[in-house]
Amino acid sequence: MEIAQRLSIKGTFMSVNQIQVHVENIKCGGCEKSIVNGLMSIEGLSNVVIDREQQLVSVTADASLHDALVAKLKSMGYPEHGSVSGLDAGLANAKSFVSCAIGRVS
Repeated sequence: MEIAQRLSIKGTFMSVNQIQVHVENIKCGGCEKSIVNGLMSIEGLSNVVIDREQQLVSVTADASLHDALVAKLKSMGYPEHGSVSGLDAGLANAKSFVSCAIGRVS
């Protein structure tokens, strides 16, 4: 779901969107911390908000960053809901435990 806003920067217009991705495997605050730290490495992305209960990650970014956002989440073990199954789902779950542990100690 994207909610578009327009910003004027030095006479040019840039589209900024609230991008929301439903993910799997968010278990605790350690997961949340890892997700925030990982996503903030994507240039042009800000305002990371995580709803653990809804398994929802929301960010403010240009719509062109959607695929990079989804890929980064998947690489950390938090794939988009329903995008992986079988062995891939098991691997994503295992990655999320590692990301969670890193978030807890960092």
